[in-house]
Amino acid sequence: MPSVGGGPRPKIGLLGLIGKRLGFGLLTLFVISLIISLGMELLPGDLAEAILGQAATPDTVAAFRRELGLDQSAPKRYLQWLGGVLQGDLGTSLANQREIAELIGGRLRNTLFLAVVAAVMSVPLAVILGVLAALYRDTWFDKSISIATLSTISFPDFFIAYILIVLLAVTYRVFPVISKVAPSMTLGEQLYAVALPAITLTLVVAAHMMRMTRAAIINLLSSPYIEMAQLKGLSRTRIIVHHALPNALSPIINVIVINLAFLIVGVVVVEVVFVYPGLGQLFVDSVSKRDLPVVQACTLIFAAVYVLLNLTADVLSMISNPRLRHPR
Repeated sequence: MPSVGGGPRPKIGLLGLIGKRLGFGLLTLFVISLIISLGMELLPGDLAEAILGQAATPDTVAAFRRELGLDQSAPKRYLQWLGGVLQGDLGTSLANQREIAELIGGRLRNTLFLAVVAAVMSVPLAVILGVLAALYRDTWFDKSISIATLSTISFPDFFIAYILIVLLAVTYRVFPVISKVAPSMTLGEQLYAVALPAITLTLVVAAHMMRMTRAAIINLLSSPYIEMAQLKGLSRTRIIVHHALPNALSPIINVIVINLAFLIVGVVVVEVVFVYPGLGQLFVDSVSKRDLPVVQACTLIFAAVYVLLNLTADVLSMISNPRLRHPR
């Protein structure tokens, strides 16, 4: 007879776990789209009133609403939008009647470019500083790095951005205040244009990754195999780099990928501060115009990137730590 209650639980393979998390991710995207649609409906006014202004007559506003399709009920408009998304059609912008896919394409490339530049700067910096802080634990170097990272974590993004603008764009004029990029610019010109927003994002996310790297390595230093390596007379540098760091990869990879998700999703404030022509700036402009289809499309993209990167973090953690694949 099959065991009841006390028998071993069936093991779920890696593909099964990926499928399960993808299902939760799709459900998350659906819930987020509902929340955004409801939030936009609760905002006062709409696109017709924003374009025509307060001087417009009620008849003019009503006619314009019918032309834009805003006279339909909110559930009907949401279901029409959802049906289009499932068919690969993001719809048309209410503000300028352009295809949303065309409107978002260039903005998304700019946002991804900024995120990649910030990631290339922040990931090696955070891992190196985390290893050095663990290597020289409780020294002046470790304490200085801890104070600096705690400061950058405590300050909001826009505050760090404005400090960098004052120091590097106004006082010393090293970088431009407004970050404008165009396809006609060379790679060097684009890197120079995004320097300040990239440095801002690097200071924010590198602090989280550095502290997690340091904590993960220090946590492993009390393990029996580390004590055995110390008894064998291995140097502290060799113990950390060759023994502690490889075993700390699972939490480090997890926090790195999650912070990379923040680079994509959390660029909204930074793009607005530097007037950067990315997806975050488009999102803020669309909210102010009550352009609901564009807001929904931008939110869906941000949420999809965040869900996929979280899934990537889970998969990489499982691969680097097989025990996570078979939880008790």
